[in-house]
Amino acid sequence: MRVIDREEVATRLTYEVCIPIVREAMIAFSAGRTRQHLRSILPLAKGAFGIMPGALGEAAPFGAKLISVYPGNPASGRQAHQGLVILFEPETGEPVCVVHAGEITAIREQAATHARAMTKVRDIEAITVWGRSPERAETFAARMAAELGLPVTAASDVETAVAEADIICTVSSAREPILHGAWVRPGTHLNLVGSSVAGPVEVDNELVARARFIADSREGVLAQGSEFLAAKTAGLIGDDHIVAEIGQVLAGDIVGRRSADEITVYKSLGHVVQDLASAWALYASDAPG
Repeated sequence: MRVIDREEVATRLTYEVCIPIVREAMIAFSAGRTRQHLRSILPLAKGAFGIMPGALGEAAPFGAKLISVYPGNPASGRQAHQGLVILFEPETGEPVCVVHAGEITAIREQAATHARAMTKVRDIEAITVWGRSPERAETFAARMAAELGLPVTAASDVETAVAEADIICTVSSAREPILHGAWVRPGTHLNLVGSSVAGPVEVDNELVARARFIADSREGVLAQGSEFLAAKTAGLIGDDHIVAEIGQVLAGDIVGRRSADEITVYKSLGHVVQDLASAWALYASDAPG
């Protein structure tokens, strides 16, 4: 059985490789060509354990992602997300590869990788960051400025950080809103990524209600999208507030932004077809034959 470790994933799964893979995976998902269940999440004392099964199609590679999320890990220099992606060959059902899930998850979800990824798809002029620890935020800003060759500054509060932003990425472990709709200017796009289970919320109900709301998975957000569920419970929105899945936008079936002043939100819970497609691409590209 092939084993692809963290270092190999980090080396081979570049943004140039990963972006088109995830794009096509989400188009296939929204078109109904993939197969998957909602993830099962087991709460733990210091984090959570998730099981995410899926298949890239009826006669395509399949498998599961086994992932732990320990928000306190970064303080000790460890990734918050730890786990494995197990791949099965579709013809015989044999397990053929185990891939370290940390880097596959990180390239889609974490602060540094978000900053890097945005520069690959948009003409970014400057980046502002905020974190609960001012010292860590300053260190992060200095590191990313040196790496990206862009002005990167640390703000003292969230309102200041987002005041002039065109794109906002929330990748926190906040349990209560840290970002308020009143602070977000018209025309802003937001990627809500930090909360991946029902309960913790990063933004307030007003922002959700104001925005054109796009999900990675409609079913997933209706079951586990905490910001959406909070605004729904408050009576501000209904299920039809989810206007599209990202795969429908990428396929050109539904328009994302309709005007320059519209606030758009993409709620990402993370999806197993992204992990399976990325892991299978690494396995298949060096498999014998």
